[in-house]
Amino acid sequence: MKTTAGPGLELLDVPEPEVGPTDVKIRVLRAGLCGTDLHLEQWDDWAASTVKPPMTIGHEFYGEVVEVGEDVTSVLVGQRASGEGHIVCGTCRNCRAGRRHVCIHTKGVGVNRDGAFADYVVIPASNVWVQPDDLDPDLGAVFDPFGNATHTALSFPMAGEDVVITGAGPIGVMAAAIARHVGARHVVVTDISDYRLELAKNAGADLVVNAARSNLREAMDELGMKEGFDIGLEMSGVPSAVEDMLANMNHGGRVAMLGLPKDPFPIDWGRVITHMITIKGIYGREMYDTWYAMSSMLQTSSVLRERVASVITHRFPAEKWQDAFAAARSGQCGKVVMDWS
Repeated sequence: MKTTAGPGLELLDVPEPEVGPTDVKIRVLRAGLCGTDLHLEQWDDWAASTVKPPMTIGHEFYGEVVEVGEDVTSVLVGQRASGEGHIVCGTCRNCRAGRRHVCIHTKGVGVNRDGAFADYVVIPASNVWVQPDDLDPDLGAVFDPFGNATHTALSFPMAGEDVVITGAGPIGVMAAAIARHVGARHVVVTDISDYRLELAKNAGADLVVNAARSNLREAMDELGMKEGFDIGLEMSGVPSAVEDMLANMNHGGRVAMLGLPKDPFPIDWGRVITHMITIKGIYGREMYDTWYAMSSMLQTSSVLRERVASVITHRFPAEKWQDAFAAARSGQCGKVVMDWS
């Protein structure tokens, strides 16, 4: 829990959350660590402006349904499930038009309400994603970031295209696996961490580029590319990475941006305009097209399952949460998962 408005977390005994008539209670078996959780632990400016302690954090999880509200018919006790962490109002213009992922009143599990770094979490039944009984619990715990990767990667048609991904964090690595799965011609991933670039290579990238030693122009020459990248997936939030990507996009190229920068930064809008580059912002997952897409892809490809699962590099029992956070902060990791079972 985040008990006070300052750095740090505490592991406490608290009452089990109560279930409302349209809610579902899930016994958490696995929970994934996200960069958001690191911000909340460290209590940076964003955390201070967003979170109101005391509150249980955590939003990536997988578990077993143990109780459902009296009005719930879509979920059964005993089923295994992950959860969509964005809870929407249902009444704003976007929600009523079926665009729930851009609800202006979105509340985040583990950010604006109690989350999943606990034995139990309660979410609305509409946010429950029932999983197959035989799904690897660790894989079930990363559906949230896998959904971010899927939403970003599938924003534009990718089959036969040359794709560049800036940022080899867990989401960037999973995006590389998706790009390879859907038939991209070349998949190039950039970062400054050789550790994470190796994860991207293992997940299906044709070529990885350490931006501290090379650049995308050299990567294009190595691959025999003549005109630039067709699709860009920005996962880093790093201004220099965005600049290098935009400088090497083909005319008419399309860029999906998920990475959040710490501060505003300039880009060459003249190039964007004259090269007719499309830039699309991405947030979260489309509810629930993204969930159908990622479940279907995993069901049809054992190779993709293995590549997505390979992103999970560290596992800790929940009582060793401090070690889990330290591993995630180190950068020498992929996805970190805590075992609550």
